[in-house]
Order: sequence, then C-alpha cells, then structure tokens
Amino acid sequence: MKKELFLICLVLVLLSSCASKQKSYLILQGMEEGQKYPVEKKHEAIIQYDDRLSIKVSCKNPELAIPFNVTGQSIQVDANGNPVVSSMSATTKSQGYRVDSDGYIDFPILGKLYVQGMTLNQAIDLIRTRIIESNYIKDPLVFIEFLNFKYTVMGAVGSNGTFSVDGDRITILEAIAKTGELSSRANIKHVSVIREVGGERQVYYVDLRTKDIFDSPCYFLQQNDIVYVEPRYKKKDREDRSLQIFTLLLAVISAGSSLYWAVK
Repeated sequence: MKKELFLICLVLVLLSSCASKQKSYLILQGMEEGQKYPVEKKHEAIIQYDDRLSIKVSCKNPELAIPFNVTGQSIQVDANGNPVVSSMSATTKSQGYRVDSDGYIDFPILGKLYVQGMTLNQAIDLIRTRIIESNYIKDPLVFIEFLNFKYTVMGAVGSNGTFSVDGDRITILEAIAKTGELSSRANIKHVSVIREVGGERQVYYVDLRTKDIFDSPCYFLQQNDIVYVEPRYKKKDREDRSLQIFTLLLAVISAGSSLYWAVK
C-alpha cells in the first residue's frame, strides 16, 4: 500500500512539473563584466504640439520678471506704464503654456513663439534672446520643463495604458518595467516604437535581447511615443501548446507504466 501511495505521489509531481509557468527572458545579452558602455547624458526631449510647458523667468530685479511669469494675458498697464498683474489661482498657473496645433505658445509680452520641434534648451535660448533683444531684461534666467510628458505601452505586457513621467527622461526598459511583467507570449526581439517626427509618424524596431539597444534612437523615449511589444505568432503558440501536450502525455504514460509494473 505504501508503495502504491508513493507511486501516485510521483505521478502527481510529474504532472505538476509539466504545468505552464511564466516565461522568463534573457535581455541585454552580450554585455561583459567590467566592460564600460557609454551613457547618453545629453538626451533631450523634443517639444511637440499639445505639450504643456512650465516656463519661469527670473532676474536680479524680481519686479521686471513679473509680467513673464503669468499664464495667459492677464496683464494691464497703469497710467505710468508699469505692468499690473491680476491674481490667478495656483490651478491656472500649473496648467502651463500649451503648444497649439501649429506649434506656437502664446507667451506674455513676447506674443506667439514657435517652439515645436525644439529641445527645452533651444526654447530657453529663444525666449531669453527675445527678452534681451526687446530690452526688457539685460540678463534673464529662463527655466522650462514639461508638465505632461507621457508615453503609451501596448501589446504583450502586464498592463496596457498611457503613463506619465516626472521630468522628460525615461528609457524603453523602464517604460516596459512600469507595466509589470512581460507576457509569456511577448516577442522581445521585435518591439516597435512609434514616434512622431516632423509631423509624420515613424516606426523603429528594437531587440531587447541585445546590448545594441543602448545605441538605438528609441532607448530614451520621446513625448507621446507608443511602445508595442508584439505577441508571438499564433503558429508559434500552437507549436508550444503541442509540445506541452506531448510532454504531458509522455509523463502520464511513463508514470502509468511505472505504476503498472510496480503493482504487478
């Protein structure tokens, strides 16, 4: 009786070992211990339409910078020609300056400025130069940051959706990691990144298995990028299921034969 119970337990162990498990992946293959790989420190996100920008102007004389630090055109001039700023709520200020469909922002005093396609540093130089050339401030300090930097991840990942970033610097590996674990059907050698460049959409492909991803233009994501982790083909899925079924049947037959001969 003990021998039969032992053999039944053995069959159960064999069956459980054949159950499907979450597939693990090997990424960044080819990296060598101690080898140094360059890091792109000068990565800058590109301003696109519908972006919202926080823009602040400062200088040694704070009063001169007041007219440039109001979201919208809520500025009046008194009888002496001095700017008078109406009070605005913190919510209104936090909305920042929206880049319209033509690529412009409506900035106080300076009017419409074309910023689409620029980096933040280029936009800073533009505003600073315009302020100096107009003799408003001799040595202004301009600070710009994104308020709505976002990207989308779809496909064979843990959670599909659109995600926001605090700042403007995130890698494709970090973006995928934020969705949770990769699906067992993920085709990590063929991950697509859809990006808007110059008013057109372009598709880039990356292979998460190789260290060459560090040199990809998509290693750092841009605003509104769409990352698509392609599922493996159905044909491959059928092959995997057939292999699992065959392995399971083989285990059952083997365990059954062992049990039969043991009992006999």
